[in-house]
Amino acid sequence: MKTKSGAKKRFVLTGTGKIKRKRAYKSHILTKKSTKRKRRLGQFTTVDKTMEKKVKVLLAKS
Repeated sequence: MKTKSGAKKRFVLTGTGKIKRKRAYKSHILTKKSTKRKRRLGQFTTVDKTMEKKVKVLLAKS
């Protein structure tokens, strides 16, 4: 099974097995968003537990 190329561009596996992702809503219409909100949106977060299994299937490397 190959890795989905769209998934490998969007997700990163951590050393502990969690999956990191970027937050949404930081690409455009930034003038009405506060500085604090834009700064928070620029940081990574982890994928929700309910979606982890699905994302790991997309990142399968065998």
